[in-house]
Amino acid sequence: MKEVRLVDSKELDFNLRGETPTGTAYVARALGADVSPNIGIGFACWEGAEVSWKLLYDEVIFVIEGCFELTANGQKYEVRPGQMLWIPEGTDLVYGGHATFGYVVHPGNWKELHGLT
Repeated sequence: MKEVRLVDSKELDFNLRGETPTGTAYVARALGADVSPNIGIGFACWEGAEVSWKLLYDEVIFVIEGCFELTANGQKYEVRPGQMLWIPEGTDLVYGGHATFGYVVHPGNWKELHGLT
């Protein structure tokens, strides 16, 4: 039987996700495909970096502090505490801003499904 898990961002190891002339970005995966192939969850801290990416999964971002910025399809979104953003698979985007946020991705085993493991 699977157990409920409490995740505290202070107990996670944040890894460098991007470093650009504008800043840095760190990500900490808290729940991976080894726990659930359905969803992956984690926290991120964006410190001005601008990171381009094409989503290989659906993603929800919920801002804890600061202002997270996302540019997709010619539209810029500014997401603040108490707000969340749903981004569909296949979206070409640029992550940016200065924020601490949580994220959820589906499917959780997207790396395996795309041969990236």
